Amino acid sequence: MFERGFITQRYRRFRRGGIVKRNYLILGIASLAVAGALLAQDPPAKTTPKKSASHGAAGSAARGKEVFEKKCTMCHFADSDAKKIGPGLKGISKRGTFTVNGSKVTTESLTTWIENGDAQMPGMKDNLEPAQIKDVVAYVKTL
Repeated sequence: MFERGFITQRYRRFRRGGIVKRNYLILGIASLAVAGALLAQDPPAKTTPKKSASHGAAGSAARGKEVFEKKCTMCHFADSDAKKIGPGLKGISKRGTFTVNGSKVTTESLTTWIENGDAQMPGMKDNLEPAQIKDVVAYVKTL
């Protein structure tokens, strides 16, 4: 049925790795195609981390102190009511009113003041996250 030469030829081809080499070549090309397709995809969208329960409505005075020390101490004293560039903030909640305009010190007024600032103080809503502003307000109320 088969000639001896045909079987010998197939055996030699297999022996030299012709079929095996071809299969590895096909596998390699397929792997490169898959890798190329994966690299061509858009990167996954960044997910916004869920806000933790610790960033509740009140804010954290401990985190607020850290933010205050980084962003506010260049203009405000925390441990004195003396003026630096801006007013010292020690006892601001006990004072009851802002020294600049005499308005009542409340959580809402402190938040608005920090977010919007005034002629001498830059507003911080573009520099701080809302949760950080809440934390700073919580800290300032402890002074």
